[in-house]
Amino acid sequence: MFITGEYRRTIDERWRIALPPELAQAVSETDGALILAKERAGCLSLWRPADWQQRLDSGLALLRQKIESGRMEQRWSDVQRLGRLLSTRHQQVTLSGRSRMLIPDGFRDFLGADAGAGVVVVGAVICVEIWHPDAWNSVLKEEMPDFGQLFRELTL
Repeated sequence: MFITGEYRRTIDERWRIALPPELAQAVSETDGALILAKERAGCLSLWRPADWQQRLDSGLALLRQKIESGRMEQRWSDVQRLGRLLSTRHQQVTLSGRSRMLIPDGFRDFLGADAGAGVVVVGAVICVEIWHPDAWNSVLKEEMPDFGQLFRELTL
């Protein structure tokens, strides 16, 4: 299933956001569990936990093979940097019955939106993204002119 759509939402005074039900269902387990990840400045992403874990496990397995084969000897600082980023990049959160999600402390600053502020919730085919409106508009202005070419490249 491709996850698509663009919705305007407001972060409430308790740092909760109500997701559109169809997007919430696409990325959460039946118990409401989902993964919240820092994507890029002004953007958080939401993933179904099994999908996130599969992506993480496959990447870490490849890194582990490189370490065991000695190919990372000169890159320990990069491995440590990856570890630091990985340690703070994602967190499991839970949706309430009304598809509301609390944005945790460390993710609030990264998103750059205050309580009471508007955000844009976007379906990104394989995940859902929550954007600060200024960051979203910048991305659209930068990337939309290339839409036709990108679509052709990915569908040929």
